[in-house]
Amino acid sequence: MSDTGLFAGLFAHGEAAAAVSDRALVDAMVEFEVALLRALAMLGMAPVEAADELSAAVEEKRLELDLAELGRATGEQGTPVPGLLRLLRRQLSDEAAAHLHKGATSQDVVDTAMMLVTRRALDPLVADLSAAADACASLVERHRGSIEPGRTLLQQALPLTFGLKAAGWLAGLDGAVDELSGVRERELAIQFGGAVGTLASLGDRGLDVAGELAGQLGLPAPDTPWHTVRLRPARIAATLGATLGVTGKIGRDVVLLAQTEVAEVVEGGGAGRGGSSTLPHKRNPVGAIGLVACAQRGPALVATILGAMIQEHERGAGTWQAEWETLPELLRLTGSAAALVRELFAGLEVDPEKMRADMDLTGGLVMSESVAAALSPALGRPAAQDLVEQAARRSVDSGRPLRDVLLELPSVTGSLTPDELDAALDPAAYLGVTSQLIDRTLAAHRAG
Repeated sequence: MSDTGLFAGLFAHGEAAAAVSDRALVDAMVEFEVALLRALAMLGMAPVEAADELSAAVEEKRLELDLAELGRATGEQGTPVPGLLRLLRRQLSDEAAAHLHKGATSQDVVDTAMMLVTRRALDPLVADLSAAADACASLVERHRGSIEPGRTLLQQALPLTFGLKAAGWLAGLDGAVDELSGVRERELAIQFGGAVGTLASLGDRGLDVAGELAGQLGLPAPDTPWHTVRLRPARIAATLGATLGVTGKIGRDVVLLAQTEVAEVVEGGGAGRGGSSTLPHKRNPVGAIGLVACAQRGPALVATILGAMIQEHERGAGTWQAEWETLPELLRLTGSAAALVRELFAGLEVDPEKMRADMDLTGGLVMSESVAAALSPALGRPAAQDLVEQAARRSVDSGRPLRDVLLELPSVTGSLTPDELDAALDPAAYLGVTSQLIDRTLAAHRAG
């Protein structure tokens, strides 16, 4: 847990939260100013001494930056940058202060700082998801043959294996890692265009400064400023939202599988984890609940970023500002979910015996499709389907196993021997290409 907030254990879990704190964002804005002044000095457009002075003040932690004062300044100027520059200039020599922020506009500072903190948050986020995927792959391997009921619309449908269910989770995690890595590679870039994107205050040296600035910060310099063409934050947000969807789906499945009446999995953890304020026996799936809670908040945040794409001319009036807390919150929540799902898979306990017992709850009804398929060569598919459907209803009404009901029907006994019927009722014989799907998913994971 990297934050001391009341709900940080759920919504600011892991290392990504610290990377997108208010302090981290202010530090990234200062980093932009340092890099810009250094770029100007490298190009002979500002004194080297000025760049050295600012760099030394940052490195020696001599700068005093009051977040509360910056917050008040944001309300007064509509952006934190003027207030930040006042604080910086107050602590620098006149020569260094005179060259600070040369050629830039407030949006250059904020947008580039957002890119910097995004990069720093994505590193631990992707690392946590990758570790979760590795742990999930181990579950797939161990339980590739652990049969459980497949469920559609929360009702038992057909048999599958827990290994295949976990393979679906694994594919989602690997896909999220791949997409987030792509975002880090392709979408992060500096913003540097000056007031309206022309860099006019730098004369004909604007692109030189942009290139040097990009090199100082280790971010690409795009062909044109993206002040009001917000594809970059939109793609970042959409990928974060999709990742939350993947982890939230895993959380929802675990919550359902951990129900008392199901009890096919249970979260690991030390003494007291998942405890109740009033019920001593409770062992709540708190990690999975956290995944669902984080994911529940994602769609509205992504929608805010997408809605903010419709901006006015060369500077958004309210739309750009709406991104400022939204994108860091998405990074914080996704980082929290990544840390939670890593912990979840590291300790998830699976009960294959209970899974198999749950397969028998319906007295063989989950195998009705298999029985109909076995009868189809003799009776034709429509007739076989109708016969098994009627037998299934009789099984439910009487509370008797489907096998017993079927063996009373001449159409069944005239078409299948008891051994053939048992084979059709065997879940292990009706798993289709489960093994091949698992192999393919594991191979893709290892190749990634």
